[in-house]
Amino acid sequence: MFESHINIDDYDYNLPDERIAQYPVERRDSSRLLVMKKGEISQDLFSNIDKYLPDKSLLVFNNSKVVKARLLFGKDTGAKIEVFCLEPEVPSGYEMSFRSSSPVEWKCIIGNLKKWKKGIIRTSFVHNGATRYLEAEKTKQGDGETWIIRFTWDSCISFAEVLEAAGHIPLPPYIERPDETLDADRYQTVYSRMEGSVAAPTAGLHFTSNVLENLKDNGIKMTELTLHVGAGTFQPVKVKNATDHKMHYEHFLVTQDTVKSLVANEGKIIAVGTTSVRTIESLYWLGIKLINKSQGDCSKLILGQWDAYKIKTEIPANEALNAILLMMKEKKVLSLYASTGIMIIPGYKYRVVNGIITNFHQPRSTLLLLVSAWIGDRWKEAYSYALENNFRFLSYGDSSLLFP
Repeated sequence: MFESHINIDDYDYNLPDERIAQYPVERRDSSRLLVMKKGEISQDLFSNIDKYLPDKSLLVFNNSKVVKARLLFGKDTGAKIEVFCLEPEVPSGYEMSFRSSSPVEWKCIIGNLKKWKKGIIRTSFVHNGATRYLEAEKTKQGDGETWIIRFTWDSCISFAEVLEAAGHIPLPPYIERPDETLDADRYQTVYSRMEGSVAAPTAGLHFTSNVLENLKDNGIKMTELTLHVGAGTFQPVKVKNATDHKMHYEHFLVTQDTVKSLVANEGKIIAVGTTSVRTIESLYWLGIKLINKSQGDCSKLILGQWDAYKIKTEIPANEALNAILLMMKEKKVLSLYASTGIMIIPGYKYRVVNGIITNFHQPRSTLLLLVSAWIGDRWKEAYSYALENNFRFLSYGDSSLLFP
């Protein structure tokens, strides 16, 4: 169980603006790598990461692909409105929404909302050499600061094609520039293929085809899962007590083959990014729920923010993962669709993950709390080392490989 009070001030540090990377390095794998292993800190280039991974490790990648989720509209008055698409409402699935050539509805955040009281707003875009028009209309208010927006366009193309032509790469708010042509490539991992994220799983941005081939040649195994990253990943903890922070939910997909790989490689699992960490650890707890008969319909698997802390268990990882496999086989499904709101904070006991590859995170963030849960107060030592040695921070910054 975690402490009921975690002072977020204890997870603050001074991050100068000039240390926040505004652009990626010229070559993905030429970024720098901080390694914390057996209590020692060292550094190298990311291209040499194979030297620091235990033999026969299993790397777990998040293959989610960033969509051009920022849409810019103008009103007749000259006001500029930004609509940031978060997740589909109607139809509710990502794939169905992206494929739809009929109007769709999405949960969105609206920039300059006070200038859009009512009515339809419009923007133009070019598709296959022809000018097309996209309209947006508010249908109702969602939860928090979100709104449900209905999108309509004037041709028989898919919504995915609309976003590709009309949208902008949703760079994080701390990258203080408009998106550019290079971001369409560099704010994606080389293995991304499942559209749905509004932020990149940035730990994977350092991998190249050469690095992946080199890892394979050195006996490193690989598997994939999909967690669509939401805008909540950038949300700082604004409350004094971190346990009062409300975590966002994210949707993920895991195949039978991936679960089998996790079972077969127990003790050698390296998560590429915090999204992979949250998914893998969530799988464990969903398996425990199945064992405890507290989770029924496999189509509605949901892990709440604090569920992992309420269940007292020492059931081994493989037993929980095998419960997931058994359920999938009984239901005759090859892929598991689920949602997680898990908040990993100091005091959390990791059940499946054995190593983490991750970038350097914002002060006072849930991601920094996750790192602290992994390496304890030594996060301060690692971050001080990175600052003193001119590492680049946040999404387009350098990387770290952390062992407990």
